[in-house]
Amino acid sequence: MNTGTDGSGEGTAADPGLAHLMGRLALVEERVRRAVDARRAGDPEPDDPFRGIYLSDDAVRRLLDEPATVPGPDPVDAVRAAELAARAARARAEGAPLRLDGLEQDFGLLPLDTELLLVALAPDLDRRYEQLYGYLNDDVTRRRPTAGLALALCGTPAASAGARARLSAAAPLVARGLLVVEEPERPLLSRALRVPDRVTAHLLGDDSPDPALIDLLVPLTSGILPTGLADRVAVALRRGVGPVYLREPAGGSARSVAADALAAAGRRALGLDLGRLVRRADPAEAVATAGREAGLRGAGLVAAPVEALAERPELLRTLAALPVPVVLAGKASWDPAWADRAPLLADVERIGADERSALWRAALARTAPRQPEGAEAPAAVRHDAAAAFHLTPEQVERAARTARQQALLSGGPLTDAHLLYGARAQNTSGLERLARRIEPGVGWDDLVLPPPVLGQLRELAARARHRDRVLGDWNMRPGGGRGRGVMALFAGDSGTGKTMSAEVIAGALGLDLYTVDLATVVDKYVGETEKNLERIFTEAAGVNAVLLFDEADAVFGKRSEVKDAHDRYANVESAYLLQRMESFDGLAVLATNLRANLDEAFTRRLDLVVDFPLPEAAQREALWDRCLGRAVPRGDDLDLAFCGRSFELAGGDIRSAAVTAAYLAVEAGRPVGMAELVAAVAREYRKLGRLCLPSEFGPYLELTR
Repeated sequence: MNTGTDGSGEGTAADPGLAHLMGRLALVEERVRRAVDARRAGDPEPDDPFRGIYLSDDAVRRLLDEPATVPGPDPVDAVRAAELAARAARARAEGAPLRLDGLEQDFGLLPLDTELLLVALAPDLDRRYEQLYGYLNDDVTRRRPTAGLALALCGTPAASAGARARLSAAAPLVARGLLVVEEPERPLLSRALRVPDRVTAHLLGDDSPDPALIDLLVPLTSGILPTGLADRVAVALRRGVGPVYLREPAGGSARSVAADALAAAGRRALGLDLGRLVRRADPAEAVATAGREAGLRGAGLVAAPVEALAERPELLRTLAALPVPVVLAGKASWDPAWADRAPLLADVERIGADERSALWRAALARTAPRQPEGAEAPAAVRHDAAAAFHLTPEQVERAARTARQQALLSGGPLTDAHLLYGARAQNTSGLERLARRIEPGVGWDDLVLPPPVLGQLRELAARARHRDRVLGDWNMRPGGGRGRGVMALFAGDSGTGKTMSAEVIAGALGLDLYTVDLATVVDKYVGETEKNLERIFTEAAGVNAVLLFDEADAVFGKRSEVKDAHDRYANVESAYLLQRMESFDGLAVLATNLRANLDEAFTRRLDLVVDFPLPEAAQREALWDRCLGRAVPRGDDLDLAFCGRSFELAGGDIRSAAVTAAYLAVEAGRPVGMAELVAAVAREYRKLGRLCLPSEFGPYLELTR
């Protein structure tokens, strides 16, 4: 047999593990040679080209007359095996990895299992064995060893129950995917044996993951966060306790804790995405393949999120029963029906402000491009720029890479804007099916509000930015199952700037704004409104954004005295909302024109209540100037001071009038002047049901006609 990887004998000396494998296969070759010689000696027509297609009378007579024999051990083989074992012992003493030995230990193989595996492996490493096995099978079309031939080459009687059991579905070789017994419709001794390509590649020194798992394996972040819980879990893993279930909050670090625990237990970590797994056509087969991959690498599996398999508990049971360390992670409480063995349960603490900053620093350092010698170091970005984002360590890693790519695209250094873009890119798209996403395009300078109102808005932004520090690190969160969310009420007449203020806050935090469409929430059927709201809150928990409930009094209204079934179910909706708001971890803004209609119980749960007054004359003048902008050409007769002083309009109405005036000016082919502005105001008055009075329009009254 060829003992080198290229058939020349070269290439194995530098790799003790490969040399050991080839030495073991050389012993198989000797047994095959003796079996071929024995067959030729008793074969009346050894050169028959039609062998296996028909049976001659002589062949039938030989089958009946010759007893079934098993080749006995050869003394020369024993000597060679002893020499090979001595070389392997020296290699192990020198610390050289012998993959075949590792396979025996990690998969619990018996010596007979290893011999059967080597017999089945031979055709994948030397194509001569296809023809030799075809001859020994008495069928040139069957070029892999059958179970009967493999047992005979291993010197084991075909009638041995113990030997046959090593090829059963429950035996380590088959159950763990090291050997495939094909053609189940045939008798056992006639079934072909095959070694999967991934096992062959592993034995040859290739650590590339199984192609069937490429889309299921996810990278893990480790070695950054405190390892207190990880060390305790590692102790349990070393003692064989398992599976382990780590429950985490939104933006938690369960996968990183699991990776640290496996590393402390002396194992690698393979991340398995259960959300992708459940969408596979063959999820059970993928679970078995993942277990084999972990065994080949001496690794443990980190599988998340378990909620993805809540409707497929049989997959969770299979996953938890794998004979490799398995650490499951998710946000849901563990259901005992998910596994036959009770798992080790542990809760993962939230990532604190300092830990999140450390994650960003490490991720940015790992993704930083290599600087040429003598180049000036790039300016550092503020790691607290993304402090409002609740991201897992893996999401932080992806966000840092996205930020680097955006910086490369812009052709400049990495900035806070790139960092925020990368963080926003980690948001899932599920909430967009339930709410309208608005990418903020305005800032603090675009708000024209009284100073007290602006102060409250800045306080709201500060609460969202520093809630991890105050509620988490400083433990200022009350009990009762309350979350770490920030809730605010924006109350005021239509057009006073409530929605725009929510957009400004979202922009200041680097977040997107999601406006909930209440038409898709309120449902006339009992219980459907709560289901719709639950879907929104659930999706919002996985999205770093500002959630705006416009016209909030429609769903957050006062509870009333129960006089009929309608009142009772309406009160149930309100009670559900009260409880759900307390457990919400995000930033939510309720906007209403009718503050008096909101239930007092909602108001008590709010962090801030911001009243938006109608603008005064000076503010209206500033609004006119801001709404017209700098790109709109202005006529010499434009008198914005008069407009601000005379027309008592809200900011939204002023914006609408400014747009109308711009259209009128474009149509007339001249700059925006008082004629266009007054005509636009008159249109707004008619929309609002107001009269154009001389006391308001003064000398411009004629322009309204």
